[in-house]
Amino acid sequence: MEANMDKYYNPFFIAGRIPPECFCDRDVETKRLTGCILNHENVVLTSPRRVGKTELIYHCFDDERLKDEFFVIFVDILHTSSLRELIMGLGSGVFKKVARHSDKLMKSFASTLRSLQGSFGFDPVNGMPTFNVRLGDITAPEYTIEEIFEYLEKADWRCIVVIDEFQQVVKYREKGVEALLRANIQRSSNSNFIFSGSERRIMDQIFLDAKRPFYQSATNLSMAPIDRSVYVRFAQDLFSRYGKIVTEKGVLRAYDMFEGITAYVQRIMHDAFAETSTGGTADIDLVNSMADRFVEESSRRIREQLSFITEQQKELLYAIHSEGVAKGLTTSAFVKKHRLKSASSVQSATKQLLEMDLITKVGREYTISDPLLKLWLTREIQ
Repeated sequence: MEANMDKYYNPFFIAGRIPPECFCDRDVETKRLTGCILNHENVVLTSPRRVGKTELIYHCFDDERLKDEFFVIFVDILHTSSLRELIMGLGSGVFKKVARHSDKLMKSFASTLRSLQGSFGFDPVNGMPTFNVRLGDITAPEYTIEEIFEYLEKADWRCIVVIDEFQQVVKYREKGVEALLRANIQRSSNSNFIFSGSERRIMDQIFLDAKRPFYQSATNLSMAPIDRSVYVRFAQDLFSRYGKIVTEKGVLRAYDMFEGITAYVQRIMHDAFAETSTGGTADIDLVNSMADRFVEESSRRIREQLSFITEQQKELLYAIHSEGVAKGLTTSAFVKKHRLKSASSVQSATKQLLEMDLITKVGREYTISDPLLKLWLTREIQ
């Protein structure tokens, strides 16, 4: 890390791009992903949610070999439910990152997307097109997506398209979305794709099932939580650069409480740093206090999230939480122990909770997916 940190009021970033000197580890993943980009490979990047996939991608493009060499287009499709919404996100991303780069590319964008020509707006000041297309304007999505890919072929620089939470495409109501995307990607000679996803089970189905269109079409990379000892050194170093101290036990408490999930651990360290004066020490008591405050701040959002699940799903969620690691959910012993309705209702609830990513299945074991939800449930049940 660079010695001069004065420009950062709080070096534990919890939003926006992270400066290289405040980025923790990921040396192996950075080297691997950067190599894939330079070698024009498509990549599947999987990890639990909030471990830092997007931040890793941004970090790679701080490499001097990648700067000013690529158009990087980010499309987050987590909250999309149709091909048209994906096209809206992709089209908007291409417009902002590629078309705006030059007058030539801007004019080419409007002329290439022929299926949307009647839907573009124009800036009255400079007469250039504006992208104010609505979902209803996309009447022929198969043609529109072909036109977007056609446009990417005309870009002055190579394009890297990052589709975040790519597993969402399997939930679209349209049929054949994977095949449509795969066909267009296969014809691309000026673009590469990073398919980022946090639901490993679904991502594996998409890319490792021989019967699916994307089978073996990309290099597989995965991210685990940052090593405990590495994060301890990182946190203590950042504190010390500002004349502050954080105890090893304090950092480990934050790490273990949130199971190494980067976004959460960073949040606790961010808050602990803010509460510690120059020359002061952040200890385990302060970390516990910051964690309690964070859980309380998250309470309303979690309650709202749980309001969308049924009573039977909640009962199963509470049962899995009480077990920590649950097995044999449909066995008579488990159903009876937790006073659940029936094995068939548990089977149905399990399927729904998995689809909502509220629980995770590894082998025959089930756990609560989100450590923040675990902490909240523990507090509520006590």
